[in-house]
Amino acid sequence: MRSLVTGATGFVGRHLVSKLDRPVILGRDPGRMQKLFGDVEAYRWTPSSPVDSGIFQNIDTVFHLAGESVFKGRWNAEKKDRILRSRVDGTRNLVESLATLAKPPSTLICASAIGYYGSQGDKLLAESSVPGDDFLASVCVAWENEASQAEKLGIRVVQVRTGVVLGADGGAFQQMLTPFRFGLGGKIGPGKQFMSWIHIDDLVGIMLYAADDESVRGPVNGVAPASITNGEFTAILASVLKRPAFFQVPGFALKAVLGEFGDVLLGSQRVVPKIITDAGYSFVYPELSDALQSLVA
Repeated sequence: MRSLVTGATGFVGRHLVSKLDRPVILGRDPGRMQKLFGDVEAYRWTPSSPVDSGIFQNIDTVFHLAGESVFKGRWNAEKKDRILRSRVDGTRNLVESLATLAKPPSTLICASAIGYYGSQGDKLLAESSVPGDDFLASVCVAWENEASQAEKLGIRVVQVRTGVVLGADGGAFQQMLTPFRFGLGGKIGPGKQFMSWIHIDDLVGIMLYAADDESVRGPVNGVAPASITNGEFTAILASVLKRPAFFQVPGFALKAVLGEFGDVLLGSQRVVPKIITDAGYSFVYPELSDALQSLVA
């Protein structure tokens, strides 16, 4: 499999590239990418522009991960516009570039997020569940719609709806770890909201499995089988670290600091990975305690 990756320097992208055999990677700074990954083909691309058609020569699979971080910075109007445009316009430009090829890649694996579902309490959410109606849900719907346009070109499209990704070198877990290590960790808001998580090794594993298995297409939930509440997550992490977790971040304080993104962290999403499980993927870390132990070891 000859692969191309956008968003390669991000947290998920770095782990994915490490599992691929000399992929082509696209990003804003080819020099930085070559320093980071070594012997790879790196080309400059920004989501606001088309991709040079020559770059796709002999590419079988495109992994499209590029997008403005939703975690960094307060959600003001400018930030929300960047979140939307980097995903929707970027995916549209990528697919329009694929449309110019006489022989396009066979598969497009496009990132998405469980933000697609919005906050739905304790309702079990599979890939067929209806989307939410908040900002992040509308972004995910538009993002996935742009990716699905590649199906008209005969390309198999998979949209991986990612949950909270746990990894030692980035993502949400790295931000959680410091306060917990100092005994300052605690639940967010009431702690009763469901939290759908996944170990970085399993997220990359799902992407690679979906790339190889031609029966997998459409939306795929990139989450571990067992969703838990934020309070349960807090208790398990504190136990793994052997630290207390008495503190609580009040919902109003979270919203005051983070604005609208605070509502996302307080939302409840009980998501199940039905499609990829039915397809035969076997999780390396189906249980949170094992996943966390691997990260703090």
